Amino acid sequence: MTDDAPELRASDADRERVAEVLRDALAEGRLDMAEFEERLEATYSARTYGELAPITRDLPVGEVAAAPRVRMTKEPERDGDWAGRITGGEGSSTWAVAVMSGFQRKGRWTVPRRFNCFAFWGGGEIDLREADFSAGEVVINCVAIMGGMNVVVPPGVEVIVRGVGIMGGFDHREEGVPGDRGAPRVVVTGFAFWGGVGVERKVTRAERQRLREERRQEKLERRQERERGRLERGSGRTELDASRHGLHDLHGADLHGADRDRERELERERERRRDS
Repeated sequence: MTDDAPELRASDADRERVAEVLRDALAEGRLDMAEFEERLEATYSARTYGELAPITRDLPVGEVAAAPRVRMTKEPERDGDWAGRITGGEGSSTWAVAVMSGFQRKGRWTVPRRFNCFAFWGGGEIDLREADFSAGEVVINCVAIMGGMNVVVPPGVEVIVRGVGIMGGFDHREEGVPGDRGAPRVVVTGFAFWGGVGVERKVTRAERQRLREERRQEKLERRQERERGRLERGSGRTELDASRHGLHDLHGADLHGADRDRERELERERERRRDS
């Protein structure tokens, strides 16, 4: 697939799969640290499949190094059903290492039954908000030595923290929150020495944008309702003022008519006196 379409643009997930192959090769002794760092840098700077292919060509990676099949039709959006996110398959990434550096696992990836990560004078982020899960319960095993890690879970996921800290600690604030029916359970465990492992619950960026739009629409509707109320009250006052003005004019007209009748009566009285 890579040779057939070398100019196709590579995605972050493609680069992450190649990086995972390099990490396995480092752990097996197929690459030394200098080669690993050089190839990892080339991986994250690669823009096309053609640039990714040579990085793992001499490594026994089977199908992993092949470029993923490109779908020419857009996949349907997720409907939020947890059953559709618990796949029962293998994880797309099983471990991560940061030595005086950092790592990230985020976006669309599959969390294995056990994900191991290690940070020494470095840090890492394990973001599960858009991830699929290999099983209904997954374990995130974090070892932080003078470093830190952060586990981000979506709302609805139950969290259990079992890590041990020495001059460091694990964040327990998200424990005790009941999970949604059918949602996976995430167990955060491991060891922290002069370091820490944080756990926080966040909505996805798309959900945050949707909530922001809903609040903006609610504010707009309230503003329009207040404006309609002001216009209705103003119209009522105008009609009342007009009514009052009409009554005043009618009363004034009555007074003027009475004055004219009185003038005529006085004139007739004066004429009777002159005739007599």
